[in-house]
Amino acid sequence: MPEVKFTLPGPDTFTMAGQTIEKLISANDGHAALLYLYILKRHGQNTSAEAAAALGWSSGQIEAAMAILAKLGLVRLDGISAEWQGEQKIIPDAPEEEPRRFSVQDMKRELQRGSVFYSIVEEAQRSLGKILSPDELLRLFGIYDGLRMAPEIILLLITHCITETYGRRGGRMPAMKFIEKTAYEWERQGIFSLEKAEDYLKTNEVRKSERGQIKLALQIKDREFSETEKRYVDKWIEMGFQAGAVGIAYDRTIVKTGKLSWGYMDSIMNSWHVKGIHNTKEILEKDSKRSENAALGVRKDPGQKFGSADQEDIERMTRLLEKIKET
Repeated sequence: MPEVKFTLPGPDTFTMAGQTIEKLISANDGHAALLYLYILKRHGQNTSAEAAAALGWSSGQIEAAMAILAKLGLVRLDGISAEWQGEQKIIPDAPEEEPRRFSVQDMKRELQRGSVFYSIVEEAQRSLGKILSPDELLRLFGIYDGLRMAPEIILLLITHCITETYGRRGGRMPAMKFIEKTAYEWERQGIFSLEKAEDYLKTNEVRKSERGQIKLALQIKDREFSETEKRYVDKWIEMGFQAGAVGIAYDRTIVKTGKLSWGYMDSIMNSWHVKGIHNTKEILEKDSKRSENAALGVRKDPGQKFGSADQEDIERMTRLLEKIKET
């Protein structure tokens, strides 16, 4: 048989810790391994129902594979109340692969060859406004030599990290560790060309704007979203919801629970998504408080007159939307 060379296609690369691979091998279960690869591919932004549909499995097969992964400590279920949560959101919980550590000798050899890395160091120091320490130089060298990231991509990455952190941290520049972490995230997303990097940054700016509008709708003012909150918000944006719709779900959540309950609000968004209604006009016309309660298993008060709560709900939603528009 002639020798055949196999090559992995495309730049869509994902990093998996050696410890994770060993756990999957020791489990000796193909379904669990395949489900974990699916979760990794989706960056954890999926539900058990979505995984079943994508893999062509039954809910029982998903549950069995999930039980194995949970026992291995590779996944966890998002902390959402089981009373009204129709689907379980799957989140990968494996440790990240540690970036390869380079030695000072490796870096010196590169500099002695008259490499472009010297120019990268100079530009990075100018952008960050300081002389890089030996540890910071090694981290930067790891991005350049370990990830094989082009010089123009590295400089764009540094500029992006400065933009991301400078305003939020009271004028503080990003640490090189943060830049290194972002570089590995870009590598996992296959951002290796200037075109892809620019597209990513444009998309990121749009997403930041959408998150900001939703933050106003949720009346969150003096802090950033936590990572868990950001996952919820990004999920709703990807579903097709805008700030007005999130504001309605927030209002209903406050009325029902008396607090910002992310899980309860997520169940409302999921029910709207299943019904195919996403904008404020559709929600006010096609989804009433009565229908929402039915979806969540809440019984109507027998003493309440039919239609009265619905009308009050619509009027309150209208006032809320006007307030969001004014903001």
